[in-house]
Amino acid sequence: MNILLVNKDYANGKPVDIFFPGPKKCVFFTALISYIMKSHLFVTLILISAAAFVSCRSSKTSKPGDVKDKPQMVASPQAIIYKTRGDYFLHVPVTLSEDRKSLLAYPAPQDVFSGGDLAYPVRLENGYLLDRRGISPSSAFIKLTYYEYSRLGKTPTAEEIMKMILDDDPFTIIYQCGPKHSFRDIESDLNAIILDGKEDNFKKLK
Repeated sequence: MNILLVNKDYANGKPVDIFFPGPKKCVFFTALISYIMKSHLFVTLILISAAAFVSCRSSKTSKPGDVKDKPQMVASPQAIIYKTRGDYFLHVPVTLSEDRKSLLAYPAPQDVFSGGDLAYPVRLENGYLLDRRGISPSSAFIKLTYYEYSRLGKTPTAEEIMKMILDDDPFTIIYQCGPKHSFRDIESDLNAIILDGKEDNFKKLK
C-alpha cells in the first residue's frame, strides 16, 4: 500500500508528490507526525506556563510609588483653645460665612454630644476653654444651651438659627494646639503650657 501526500515546494512554488510505499513506512510516518504534534503541544504548554508565571510575578510586585503602598493618612482632630468676650460656656456654636451674613453649618439636636455627654467645652487655666464641638474663627453662639438644643424634637431651619445668634464675633483669641493624640493628658498638658505662658507658641487662628 502506497501513501500519497501532496505538499508544496516553497522554493519553486509547485506541488510536490511525496510517496511513502508500504505499510511500515506509513506507520513510521504516522508515529513521526504524532510525535511532532505532541512535542509542539508540550512546548506550547511550557510557553503558556512561563507567561502565566511572569504575569503573576508582575501583578504581585509593586513599585514604591504605587497607591496601594502609600500609607493612608487619616486627619486627626485638632486641639483648639479659645477665649470669648462673654460667657457662652453653655451655648451651642454654629458656623457662619466669612461675612457672617449666612449660615454654613450647624448641628442636629443629636449631634451636640461628645462621648455620650453634652459637648460643653473644658475649662482651662487663665480663662481658656478647650473646644469639644468644632470651634473656628467663623463660629458664633446661639441663645439655646446644649441641653435645650438636645431636647428639640427636630432640627431648626437655617433661618431660625440665624435669629437665635447671640454674638456673631464672640472670640478674643483662638489657638490651634496640634493633634489631640499628640498629648499624653490633653487637659493637664495644656494647663501646664498656659501657666508657663507658652500658649503663643501654638498656631494663632485669631
